Amino acid sequence: AEGDPLEALARIIDVAKGDLSEHIVVRELIALSDGSEGARPVLGMFLGGAGLAETILYCRHKIYPLGLPNGLSHFLTFIAVMFSAFVRVKASFLPERSKPVSISFIRNGELQGTFSVLIVTTLEKLLLGGQAGKTKQRGLMKFMAVDQTPWAMLKMIAASLRGKLGHTPTSGVHFQQGDVIRIDSERSSVVLDGEVFEAYRGSPIVLRSTPPVPFLKLAA
Repeated sequence: AEGDPLEALARIIDVAKGDLSEHIVVRELIALSDGSEGARPVLGMFLGGAGLAETILYCRHKIYPLGLPNGLSHFLTFIAVMFSAFVRVKASFLPERSKPVSISFIRNGELQGTFSVLIVTTLEKLLLGGQAGKTKQRGLMKFMAVDQTPWAMLKMIAASLRGKLGHTPTSGVHFQQGDVIRIDSERSSVVLDGEVFEAYRGSPIVLRSTPPVPFLKLAA
């Protein structure tokens, strides 16, 4: 839905009086757990990890309390992230650098490193318009990670501005798809639809795609 929540609710009530089929869309979700037997997962559609999670938390805890407009807050966060990436200094007023993580795709290998951006989603497109692969298979989570180096970040931004992110291989930018993704780290945060979770040694974060779930879509 878009716009005012009360107007959206009124439209839902009106739509529910008739045939809902034209407004039903099917989406897979991300189920996040520690991978243990019987663990109750948390469900969401978009996960940000590594440097992206640190950026989200930095903006939430350091910039938003300043009371600035959201647009200005996000711009200042971007400047702080790029400054930290190029200058490589530690300071309380800058975002924390991401910790090394190991990502296992179970049947499709493993990726290890320190990343400025880590994204997992079940939506058709990744952040910045990136595509996880040329083949779009339903039920698979889309994954993107960008090495925590200035040049990898610049390549990612340049490819995104050209609308080519994910279309051709780019060094330092990693794409993958899978139905099970495991994140291991000494201590690394991820943010799933605004909620923060942490992976520790011996306590990984395991992501699984869910069966299709119907949603009511009002936006055009």
